[in-house]
Amino acid sequence: MKAVQIKKFGGPEVLETVEIAEPTPSQNEVKVEIYAVGLNPSEAYTITGTYGYKVPDLPYIPGYDATGVIEEVGVGVENLNKGDRVLVSAFSANRNTGTYAEKIVVDAKNVFKLPDNISLKNGAALGIPAFTAYRALFQKAKVKAGETVLIHGGSGAVGSMAVQMAKAIGAIVIGTSSTDKGRKAILDIGADYALNHITESTKEELLKCTEDKGPDVIIEMLANANLETDMQVISKYGRIIVVGSRDTIEVNPRHLMTNEAIVTGMTFTYPTKDEMKELHHGVTALLKMGAIHPLIGDEFTLDEPVEAHKALMESSGNGRTVFVVKEE
Repeated sequence: MKAVQIKKFGGPEVLETVEIAEPTPSQNEVKVEIYAVGLNPSEAYTITGTYGYKVPDLPYIPGYDATGVIEEVGVGVENLNKGDRVLVSAFSANRNTGTYAEKIVVDAKNVFKLPDNISLKNGAALGIPAFTAYRALFQKAKVKAGETVLIHGGSGAVGSMAVQMAKAIGAIVIGTSSTDKGRKAILDIGADYALNHITESTKEELLKCTEDKGPDVIIEMLANANLETDMQVISKYGRIIVVGSRDTIEVNPRHLMTNEAIVTGMTFTYPTKDEMKELHHGVTALLKMGAIHPLIGDEFTLDEPVEAHKALMESSGNGRTVFVVKEE
């Protein structure tokens, strides 16, 4: 089968498309024929060999998220059958042969049936971004109807999910993007306001949208660039949830003291069994009722891994970067 593999660590240039043998499922594992793959920034960090969460053995096939059809189930697998349309989200899997491939073997606990109203290609925009957005909004920020939520990078993979989820429960949503295209996409998926990224010089525009009190919740995708400003504009008793950061930042803690706001870091890496159950059922319910619609950005094939990873890290956020492996 065709797969994207690395044999040494480095940047996008180390990704190679190769032919390898198909994996075989063991007990409590599932083999899936992949139709589409959702790319994550963490995968770009992993291939460098410097990512704290995972330094893989080589050769290595990256990838955690994909959609496809079950080809084979191992002994002990329940509630999943050959022919099921599924979503694979393998970040916490004990065995994951890598989604950058035509077929994958993965723990059955990391395979979820895909609702019939979601295509396999669009389903590739789910996985880690959808679970991360739900976790940030509901498990960490405890967002309530009527609250104002600022979502940085609202047209990106996580941000676009968060915009739609927050609107679905009755929040007032402000999304940001650095491009006209991104801001249009944010409005198209239901946000009340779409602004340029919030800086010291543009924060007054944000405050006008919130009647000068600031947002109740901020979902922060790039804390190293935005956290200081976030702390200045957050409402009294507000919550800032840090989902992403690519560097360090120096901040003034007094901003949090004066409005008694909190900053909480999070990752999708460590949900408990009960939290994962909530994430799965919550996201599935929103999908089935049509409250959220996956947003696909740049599309590539498995023969274009270098180009795909460059787009993944350089794009300004226009939905999720995907590999289209097979047409449905």
